[in-house]
Amino acid sequence: MSFLDTLRLWDEAVACVDRQDLSDALRIFLSIKEPNSKIYFNIGCLHLINQELDAAEKAFDCSIGKDDHLAIAFFQRGITFYKKERFEECVADFQHAFKELRGNQLIDYKTLGLRYKLHACEVLHNMALAEAQLGHWEKAQENLVTALSYKTESKLILIDRALQSILKQKLFKPVEFPSKVLFTPKKHYVAELEKKDYLGKAKVVASIIPQDDFSGFAPLQPQVEDGPADPKAPEVLKALEGEPHTVLFEFVPETSDELAVVPGNVVFVLQKGADNWASVIFNERRGLVPYNYLERLEITLASKQVIQTPPRREPPSRPERKSGTLVETCIENSSCIVKVHFTYNLAVCVSPGSTYETLLEKISKKLNLPAASVTLSFNSEAAGQKEINADTEMGKVWSSASAGRLTLWCKIKETDGTRQQQIHLVALHSYESKNPEDLTFHEGDTIIFLSKVNQDWWEGQCNGNTGIFPASFVEEVSVNG
Repeated sequence: MSFLDTLRLWDEAVACVDRQDLSDALRIFLSIKEPNSKIYFNIGCLHLINQELDAAEKAFDCSIGKDDHLAIAFFQRGITFYKKERFEECVADFQHAFKELRGNQLIDYKTLGLRYKLHACEVLHNMALAEAQLGHWEKAQENLVTALSYKTESKLILIDRALQSILKQKLFKPVEFPSKVLFTPKKHYVAELEKKDYLGKAKVVASIIPQDDFSGFAPLQPQVEDGPADPKAPEVLKALEGEPHTVLFEFVPETSDELAVVPGNVVFVLQKGADNWASVIFNERRGLVPYNYLERLEITLASKQVIQTPPRREPPSRPERKSGTLVETCIENSSCIVKVHFTYNLAVCVSPGSTYETLLEKISKKLNLPAASVTLSFNSEAAGQKEINADTEMGKVWSSASAGRLTLWCKIKETDGTRQQQIHLVALHSYESKNPEDLTFHEGDTIIFLSKVNQDWWEGQCNGNTGIFPASFVEEVSVNG
């Protein structure tokens, strides 16, 4: 079967799934000879929907056989093994999936045609559940503790609930992939399947010259004694409608309203919406492109040259992420991981049995706030806080720790003095987040300084979000309380 035939059938099968005609979709997929790893993955997902577990397992085997680095295929086969109660094989597949993440927080499969993000913490979540099914409760707990270092804010509750269940030796529900979400063929390949009429339709042109019997491609033209008319304006002027921008990142459209562009293309922004989408024109085609994928240009008509504005400052090299550093440090020192719920979540390493003053000093130093302004408690404000202070019996505090972990809540006393202690920064340049742990902000935004990662990277809070950013992009400002 030719590549074009495979592409055509693949596109038809995906369209059937969109129409909820799953049986027809599966029939078309199975008619494809020599499917690739993505098509085998789609077949496995459809079998999984039909609870045809043996067929699903075989399809995912073929998908992995074609591409043994496809983490999502290992994840789906792990789910299949879990449903078949083959928990040891299930654990092995989730371990393979986690390995293929290569220390990253997630894999976004959008560029490969699958609208799904596989999170490392979810893989570890399912691995812990499979270990629990085998009765390996300690291994399950270790997996969830590791998941804490890979979690995103949106996955915090998921991991916390799973950890609470494991501590009580109770099972929980696995994270399942939405099986109706399938790999789709690249849109620009599918577009090439449509027949194109490059000649177009014939157009009748009538001559205004009397007795013009010319039957060629152009009618007889009158002669002008005064020389040629003014030269036609260069075609480039037609393209200069709108504001010129250069494309920074490749954008793959997902709807017919969007426009495909690649880095280096020069587009002209006709309109920028409040939702960060820009209506642009490129090669006489119009469509929508995310505005943060573009950078403004200046055009000099006299020279007919495109002159780019000075480039934005490039951030320094990123600090290395060392997964599990806090956990390993605590284990080596026989210390306890104290997780603190604040405006954002943080963790510190404290020796069990430490005094209230030592615990308070560790947490306030991490928050970069004076100890006198920090209040600790056993519970959240919604649950009715039980405050911890100098009169609290610390033996009871440390006795509530489980498996080397203690969870506390923290709030700041609202005083003018506290607010003055916070370090406020102003953004000199915009910084777009390229990684889940980065902090996005725009030029002029105010950022609350939290901590230093290293000389080049700091941690801060802006617009309710917390993350790291290049220190050279900001400067400190004085704030009146």
